[in-house]
Amino acid sequence: MTAPSRPWLEDADFAPPAAIERHQHACWQRQRRYLTEHSPFFRRLWGGRTPPPHLADLAALPCSTKVDLRASQTTAPPFGDYLAAAPETVVRVHRTSGTTGTPLNLALSARDAQQTAIIGARAQRASGLGPGHRVVHCLHYQLWMGGYTDHTTLEATGATVVPFGVGDTERLVRTILDLAITAISCTPSYPAVIEHVIGDRFPNLAPRDLGLRLGLFGGEAALDNPGFRERLEQTWGFAARNANYGVSDVLCNFAGQCDESADLHFVAPDVLYPELIEPESGTALPWRAGTVGELVLTHLERESQPLVRFRTGDIVLLTGLTRCACGRTTPRFRVRGRSDDMIVVRGLNVFPLQVAGVLTGFAALSGEFRIVLRGLGPYDRLPVQAEMASDQMPTAALARAIADEIQRQLGVGARVNLVPWRSLPRTAGKTAHVVREEDA
Repeated sequence: MTAPSRPWLEDADFAPPAAIERHQHACWQRQRRYLTEHSPFFRRLWGGRTPPPHLADLAALPCSTKVDLRASQTTAPPFGDYLAAAPETVVRVHRTSGTTGTPLNLALSARDAQQTAIIGARAQRASGLGPGHRVVHCLHYQLWMGGYTDHTTLEATGATVVPFGVGDTERLVRTILDLAITAISCTPSYPAVIEHVIGDRFPNLAPRDLGLRLGLFGGEAALDNPGFRERLEQTWGFAARNANYGVSDVLCNFAGQCDESADLHFVAPDVLYPELIEPESGTALPWRAGTVGELVLTHLERESQPLVRFRTGDIVLLTGLTRCACGRTTPRFRVRGRSDDMIVVRGLNVFPLQVAGVLTGFAALSGEFRIVLRGLGPYDRLPVQAEMASDQMPTAALARAIADEIQRQLGVGARVNLVPWRSLPRTAGKTAHVVREEDA
């Protein structure tokens, strides 16, 4: 099958919905034929059935999962039998971070890589990055897609990119000052690491003195907590944006925030088709504002490892389908949490982001926390380790006050253990707020 050389729309995030629908339909006709001819994985998953011609009927097909992909790569290494293109067309290989299990090998053709950069740049541009910015990229470059591939999305905005990676934070501070860098791309937890280094090695310097105007974040959900965002912006003096939401197995970055809204813009409607399902049953949910469900994604165009109805594990709230004040016409959503991070406490579902929202209200805390789970649950109380701020000491009264506030806001009982300042680890990569007994 010969695919079009540019199977995406220019400025798709501003396109009229009717134009997007026409484009999606045309792409799906090509993609479903491509999958039927070239993907043994999906021929097997679908039991020989032909995928429906209309995207509205996709729910008739079973979902694919990360467990399925791992099994495929185990039996057909290294890329699995969902590799639909010839192996020699693969120009780049990454691995998933492995935070939810065995890492997966991710293969990109030249066109896949170009598409990834173009779509990711839409999200970064929505968050304010572009020509005139000098951005330092502080995500891990070793195999993880967030490193080199995100670097290409930053370059595609027209900004000047400094490929720093992780480690040697003291050198990072000097680099930001020496090169007059205006923006930083990293995880939301990394600024805390930089703050500690500034405090230890640069006694006459404050984070604001670095001159950063824009913070571009991804990889963690912390920025969805308004209190965390406010504290970050006050400390650093930059605009903090969730500019880098993606699912490594599907597309590295396909959603970002604009200046007008705290919601994420889904900026890939020309190459990805989204659905929402009920996480427990897998039942399709209506695609309308106010719906909460697990995000499911289908590639409308992909060469190397195309996926159909892939369960992301992310629980999202669809917040808007009308044109945003920024002019974008794409759907908007918020991430509630991951289905595998959801904790059931006496029949109520609790996500770490909700806990973070409660803890941010206490000035005596640093904002760092862990939920340490033992056993499979469900649980009678939520076990929370909360870290004190640098100049504060733990007290029984404060622990009770935090537990009471968790009960009031989330409706669940909590067992709060206050720990000293800097006793919880900071990382340049993803920070896991839920620690299960087997992980401890």
